[in-house]
Amino acid sequence: MQATSTVLPEVVILEPKVFGDERGFFFESFNARTFRDVTGVNCEFVQDNHSRSIHQVLRGLHYQLEHPQGKLVRVVAGEVFDVAVDIRQSSPRFGRWVGVELSAQNKRELWIPPGFAHGFLVISESAEFLYKTTDYWHPEDERSIRWDDPEIGIEWPAVGGVPIVSKKDASASFLANAAVFP
Repeated sequence: MQATSTVLPEVVILEPKVFGDERGFFFESFNARTFRDVTGVNCEFVQDNHSRSIHQVLRGLHYQLEHPQGKLVRVVAGEVFDVAVDIRQSSPRFGRWVGVELSAQNKRELWIPPGFAHGFLVISESAEFLYKTTDYWHPEDERSIRWDDPEIGIEWPAVGGVPIVSKKDASASFLANAAVFP
């Protein structure tokens, strides 16, 4: 597995070694030892999630404040534009973002550590998104920051219309008013 740092050094793109032939392909999507060796992160994943979304759905920017989650994300069908935003107030990169295309075709994974908000936009007809988390989902602790916050300035890909967002995400806080990490 190859690891590549992003403009937010803690957020890492992982590219597995894929073995393919005329029958199809095989790759190891997760190995704790390899993950630790290539990222320098030693963590325990406690929950796996799987979501399916249609074209133009934008989910996020989500995080949990009291039960922060590290996330290892990937796409098994379709394509998304995946985003992480540094929301650690003490970080010199506070409010900065990185976006990466993840797809079933490129088989990339993205490690998003605790202290970052996360979201994605479906840019294919539909997408199936898998992610491992380092803490359990606590609905009472979940927070959202507006996907279109001008202070953050995420450059979402054009998808032929206004993204489809949940009511919760549409009414999310702007970064300036959000509870963030110290």
